[in-house]
Amino acid sequence: MTAKPITRLLLGLAAAAAALPAPAAAADAAAGRQKARQCQTCHGLDGIAKIPIAPHIAGESQIYLDTQLKAFRSGKREHEIMSVIAKDLSDADIADLSAWYASIEITATMPE
Repeated sequence: MTAKPITRLLLGLAAAAAALPAPAAAADAAAGRQKARQCQTCHGLDGIAKIPIAPHIAGESQIYLDTQLKAFRSGKREHEIMSVIAKDLSDADIADLSAWYASIEITATMPE
């Protein structure tokens, strides 16, 4: 007996979802705000970069921020400043920082 197309689709979606990295469930944006003080010189406490070589990170996806900080920590991604800063971050620190910056709402106004 073969699975029906809808069953195969649902099983495929479930497998794909399970393969995605998930942000830590215990992420605490308020704690992340306190930890973000070490980030504010370059990225700003509000996530808007204060120096031209730093990206704006306010409103970025929590998964993206989590993934990038872990990549800097592991050495998979290298940057002279971020690699040094991220090496001492715990998983909880990364989750909290990611939750804080992801929680900042950004709006854009299109020119007329």
